[in-house]
Amino acid sequence: MPLFRTDKRKQEKAGRPKETLPESIAGIASVLVVGLFILTFVVQHFEIPSRSMERTLLVGDHVFVDRLTPLSRGKMGWLLPYRGIHRGDTAVFLTPNPAEQGMYLVKRIIGVPGDRIRLHDGVVYLNGVRQAEPYVIRNGTYDTYRDEFPTALSYGIGQISPEWAATLQASIRGEEVVIPPDHYFAMGDNRDNSLDSRYWGFVPKENIIGRPLVVFWSFNVPEENGEPKPIGDRVAAFVNITVHFFSLTRWNRLFHLVR
Repeated sequence: MPLFRTDKRKQEKAGRPKETLPESIAGIASVLVVGLFILTFVVQHFEIPSRSMERTLLVGDHVFVDRLTPLSRGKMGWLLPYRGIHRGDTAVFLTPNPAEQGMYLVKRIIGVPGDRIRLHDGVVYLNGVRQAEPYVIRNGTYDTYRDEFPTALSYGIGQISPEWAATLQASIRGEEVVIPPDHYFAMGDNRDNSLDSRYWGFVPKENIIGRPLVVFWSFNVPEENGEPKPIGDRVAAFVNITVHFFSLTRWNRLFHLVR
């Protein structure tokens, strides 16, 4: 009986048609197309370059960014799910600062269109309500413009551009700044060590790339500024990762969900 079963398996295997070269190429191509679609429309890799979002995100965290969130009803919105940007979301976006064109930033969305915001002693008041922000860290310092925003606008001279000063002045109602349509107000969780909407203005909706979902790898590196690095620095960084991959990888942050 065992011999009969073995012979039958051999006959079935011999009877299966072998995959031709064009079929193999077509299979590989379909996998590549699906992968390219996912990387283009669904997720994107992003490396955290600064300490402005500590403890939520650390320098050297590598995250997958959900690109579907800001898609709205344009582009592939008719086909893909759409959630939109909510208050409290962490978002990756292109900086609206003209002096840093092309730079990607990651901050927390504090206010959405129509919201009224002010800070008193560094504490955020949203639409008149004091906000409990357990993710925020402070270093104990005090800056009048930064911590009494926007009522201390005169103290921001020299810290902010004339363009943002004019826009901010036009957006103030009483002691609050009102966020205009199709714009957001973003701030870092490391509240006293973050250049954010207080310094360069509102984030246009079209600048938003997506929401960080998960830390898929984290490597302990010195703080960077996010600007493109020359080829020599990139080679040195690659060598450093290769040599210290196991010792400097933050293993406890792998697959850490971003909240």
